[in-house]
Amino acid sequence: MTEPQDKRLAAARDLIADLARHLDLDCSVRLWDGSLVPLGSNVTSPLAITLSSPGVISSLLKHPTLDRLIRHYAHGQIGFEGGTLIDLGTQLGDESSRKRLKGLSKRKLFSQLWPFLMAPGLKPGRSRDFSGDEEGQGRAKSDNKDFIKFHYDVGNAFYQLFLDPNMQYTCSYFTDWDNGIEQAQIDKMEMICRKLRLKPGDRMLDIGCGWGGLLCYAAENYGVQGYGITLSEAQIAFAKEWAARRGLSDMVTFEIRDYADLDGTFDKISSIGMYEAIGVSNNELYFKTIRRVLAHDGLFLNHAISRRAKKKRTRFSSRAEQRALQKYIFPGGELDDIGHTLQGMEQAGFEIHDVEGWREHYQRTTKIWCERLTARQDEAIALVGEETYRIWVAYLAGCSLAFGRGSARLFQTLASHSAKGPSPLPPTRADLYRVS
Repeated sequence: MTEPQDKRLAAARDLIADLARHLDLDCSVRLWDGSLVPLGSNVTSPLAITLSSPGVISSLLKHPTLDRLIRHYAHGQIGFEGGTLIDLGTQLGDESSRKRLKGLSKRKLFSQLWPFLMAPGLKPGRSRDFSGDEEGQGRAKSDNKDFIKFHYDVGNAFYQLFLDPNMQYTCSYFTDWDNGIEQAQIDKMEMICRKLRLKPGDRMLDIGCGWGGLLCYAAENYGVQGYGITLSEAQIAFAKEWAARRGLSDMVTFEIRDYADLDGTFDKISSIGMYEAIGVSNNELYFKTIRRVLAHDGLFLNHAISRRAKKKRTRFSSRAEQRALQKYIFPGGELDDIGHTLQGMEQAGFEIHDVEGWREHYQRTTKIWCERLTARQDEAIALVGEETYRIWVAYLAGCSLAFGRGSARLFQTLASHSAKGPSPLPPTRADLYRVS
């Protein structure tokens, strides 16, 4: 090892030791020479942050952006062993830990980082990202399919590695926190059906139907005539084949179609994890379209991720983490706050009946997905490559942390066509919690 490399290794060890005294985490750092340096006074966890090269530190010091951090991570130049980002984030999420960093000596920190500032940085390669306008602010309708294709057409086999057998890629519902993801997703579909008060013969529309699991469940258990739309070719092919195997082809229909082109009339409409994909500037068109095709005595359930309301309305993509989410995971996606969503629904003519928060349910759902995908790492890499696998694991872990901290929320909102006359609901909600 050359003298400059020796200096950077010694500086890194000194810096980590200093951080350990202030943070005292149950975690270590594995440096590029293979050595393991503890980040706390009594580390017992196998969790370690890995650094493949001193050039990674130099790169991030000279260009300290989240995008560069993501690209280094995607290419394996930064990583985790013995655990996931959730394990680290749970510890770092303690506010007292962040406050303790304020005790670091700035002069000493500068001297520790100086060898890296004087050395060339490792340039990260480009990772799998959306090549167009990922924010979608000036989107045309034709852009919607590109946005959906980028995320969902990664491959059905990939999603099958971590989703439940019903291929539910939205928040599950835990009637008991010890339930597995399979039961929790069945309970989610059952609760949606109960909230919509489904009955035999109902014409049910599922906007953004995914792989068709909800409609198939509703047809099998409630006798509805289902119609599902999505813009993903991969999802449609799976949904049609699955419905045929279950003998439901005469009860459910799936089609590639944009929500703006909807026609007909439906008794019950579900939008489960779709609202986040349309962009806040399009919520007027979205809600007006749904109300136009909803029967006068019908019900609409909107299930959507939400962000906390701000004192001043700002665009979702104004923060670095949201821009990264749009670039690497969900191009065109944007979160609304629940107050603005309800306002938009009322302005479109809906009457709001129920709003239920499922934040903790999605925290647990995404944590389980992250654990399941991590456990099948080799299979995932064989299907989609290491970069995509690493980005998805980090995305699921980041979601779990965000829901745990409350920076992301999720609400189910039940509404009817209008507030004129009797509502199509019973006087209480006891029917939602009946024992089957």
